[in-house]
Amino acid sequence: MIGDVSPPVASIPVVEGNEESKKHQNLLPPFSKVFSHFGTSGVSVALATGVTHPLDVLKVRLQMQHVGQRGPLIGLTGTFLQLIKNEGARSLYLGLTPALTRSVLYGGLRLGLYEPTKISFDWAFGSTNVLVKIASGAFAGAFSTALTNPVEVVKVRLQMNPYAVPIAEVREIVSKEGIGALWKGVGPAMVRAAALTASQLATYDEAKRILVKQSSLEEGFHLHLCT
Repeated sequence: MIGDVSPPVASIPVVEGNEESKKHQNLLPPFSKVFSHFGTSGVSVALATGVTHPLDVLKVRLQMQHVGQRGPLIGLTGTFLQLIKNEGARSLYLGLTPALTRSVLYGGLRLGLYEPTKISFDWAFGSTNVLVKIASGAFAGAFSTALTNPVEVVKVRLQMNPYAVPIAEVREIVSKEGIGALWKGVGPAMVRAAALTASQLATYDEAKRILVKQSSLEEGFHLHLCT
């Protein structure tokens, strides 16, 4: 201990100075760490999107049934069979390019922003309690969604039109509806992403902290798996 080897009065400013210095250093996490979070999260979300994309196409088709009209609704199985019959199996991957693009950007930004935001809150308020983690997750999710919403809009348009081309679709949206149309639905999307990210990342972060404190698990695969 510092107090054991130096006078108590001299030890106080040294400790405080070190803590303050560390606090300011922690405000800016290493770029390699941020980039690692961005890359691993983006690739993981993209892989999951590639596997589950047919379900997303079916979801959009189900949601867009009889738009502006009344009529009997077709279920998941009926929509799937109708899609295969009328448009072929490739239609299950309509809009895959913007979907993967959004996955890399949204997935990467969501996780990549969480840690720096949490550290910024710690620097500003001197705390990283569960409320700070929830706020950090909410901000990361909402901000990431706001940036990637245009890609989501293009993806949905492509999923509804088997003959559409991404770049041509963007031009058509901007020319006919204005550039603001690329942010249609951004409000509800931000609220949803904020709630999901806050609950997922804050729960993971807090559970990990408790496991490290209460068990013998150390940083590594088993800790992440248990969390």
